[in-house]
Amino acid sequence: MSDEHVDFLSGCVRNARLDEGQFLFREGQRADELYLIRSGKLALESHDGARGAIVAETVGGGDALGWSTLFPPYRWGLDARGIHLAHLFAIDGACLRAKLEADHDFGYAFTRRLLNEVHSRLQRARLQALDVYRARP
Repeated sequence: MSDEHVDFLSGCVRNARLDEGQFLFREGQRADELYLIRSGKLALESHDGARGAIVAETVGGGDALGWSTLFPPYRWGLDARGIHLAHLFAIDGACLRAKLEADHDFGYAFTRRLLNEVHSRLQRARLQALDVYRARP
């Protein structure tokens, strides 16, 4: 994204910190922010009544999470819990959606970057699924 786009978005962004064991968000809660992880690690988890928390993926520095804030009904589909102290940029969802609509050049640049993140996440999930279902001797 251009420096102008970063400046345009900066009014929507705040710094955030997540301690080990702390939840950033919980499944079913309102998705009000999109997060860019600067450092640290988080576990994306789902809960099963019989097995408890199941880690779907671990994310860290350079990853984005929280695109649920862009799509109705704006609800989290997983829990996000700190594994190691994490520092993040938290982007206000309502502010971001307004800026995406207000400047379509910005919206296009932002969406391309976000889709790249989604693509990478799907590729990792596919490889993980292949490993889980691989025939074992």
